[in-house]
Amino acid sequence: MTARATVVENVAIAPVVGPEIARGYLHIEDGRVAALGPGPAPDVPGAERVDGTGCLATPGLVNTHHHLYQWATQGVAQDATLFEWLTALYQVWAAMDAEVVKGAATAGLGWLALSGCTTTTDHHYVFPKGRGDLFAAEIEAARDIGVRFHPCRGSMDRGVSDGGLPPDEVVETLEEILDATAEAVDTYHDPSPGSMVRVAVAPCSPFSVTGRLMTEAAALARDKGVRLHTHLCETLDEEEHCRAQMGCAPVDYMEKLGWLGPDVWVAHAVHLRDRDITRFAETGTGTAHCPSSNGRLGAGIARVSELLRAGAIVGLGVDGSASSELTALSGEMRQALLFQRARYGPAALTARQSLEMATLGGARCLGRADDLGSLEPGKQADVVLWRVDGFRSAVDDPVCALVFGPPPPVARVMVAGRTVVEAGELRTVPHDEAAAAGVRAHRRLLELAAAQGHTVAQEVHR
Repeated sequence: MTARATVVENVAIAPVVGPEIARGYLHIEDGRVAALGPGPAPDVPGAERVDGTGCLATPGLVNTHHHLYQWATQGVAQDATLFEWLTALYQVWAAMDAEVVKGAATAGLGWLALSGCTTTTDHHYVFPKGRGDLFAAEIEAARDIGVRFHPCRGSMDRGVSDGGLPPDEVVETLEEILDATAEAVDTYHDPSPGSMVRVAVAPCSPFSVTGRLMTEAAALARDKGVRLHTHLCETLDEEEHCRAQMGCAPVDYMEKLGWLGPDVWVAHAVHLRDRDITRFAETGTGTAHCPSSNGRLGAGIARVSELLRAGAIVGLGVDGSASSELTALSGEMRQALLFQRARYGPAALTARQSLEMATLGGARCLGRADDLGSLEPGKQADVVLWRVDGFRSAVDDPVCALVFGPPPPVARVMVAGRTVVEAGELRTVPHDEAAAAGVRAHRRLLELAAAQGHTVAQEVHR
């Protein structure tokens, strides 16, 4: 259904591309930005008129990395490294079913929308057998919430017996993975302009998949014209693992496998060498920067300022809820800013660079810069109105008020001109029900895991 025409007036606008507008209007028609400019809004017969006084309009935020199912295991292994944390949780995750995924995704996507996110990825890579259609469950949740969705069909085929990290019971065979991934792309991927669902191919990480899966997954993705995603260079443990088992550093390994290029974006990229940064910039390989998760797991601080100076593509991501509890995507703009300044000094990253990473940078990672990531005539009307009045009025620069402090309240979130959040509450699904779905998913997963002989306490202290 086409959204009603909308005119937002008396609003400050940070379009990301083009000059900022201290007070002006935004005209939305047929799900796209029809016009924007300074001064009074035009008369648009039949349009809904929204008073944006005290608000800053920005493009909708784009989340470039997530694991929605992890909403069901938040608060676990609180003081663990990445490998310790994964080892503690793999067996619990192996008990999930489609009901758990649907509930966790509903809560996770609702939470993202409430933080100004209009487009998100999800990297789902645990597919226990006989537990229903987990991929379909999260796509259904995204349709309910009303956000654009780029689910990544993840996979693992290298268990402990083959030198990998995950237990053998949570990995799939190469043939199962390629068949299921092709089916996911054929069933759900929509390449059309303004698409609400696009699918990526996403083997989990160098320490949980074989080189053959990486190369065949890349061939499959390129044959079908979809993007590639994986974890890379998140921790020093990963680097040691790659050097010991593959005989080279992670980025060198990826390059050998054909996994650098303009159709690839990777999560984290914390531990990059100078030449890795150069190769990312030269090849157009994108990075999903997840500062809160990297801090939570003690992984380190990514060299984001250096990536940007080199001309590389960088977006922001919240990462999975179990390694980044209740992280709002809007808050990651501030985290990125502070982490870079803590490492490089106060000129390392500006508020506007943070906003650009959260919007246009994310759209570039996902191959959507032609229709998302900035407020320009003809682009999709994915818009957030942030309340920068009240206590925030003492800050004259509304972009500073958005990024430097805690995330402002959200007055409205629109996806293709359709209101998803208004006055800080979900409008597409019952607000409280979205939260309750996440609680039920948590309880159900723990019950299912216990029935298989695995409890969180056992796994954490094993």
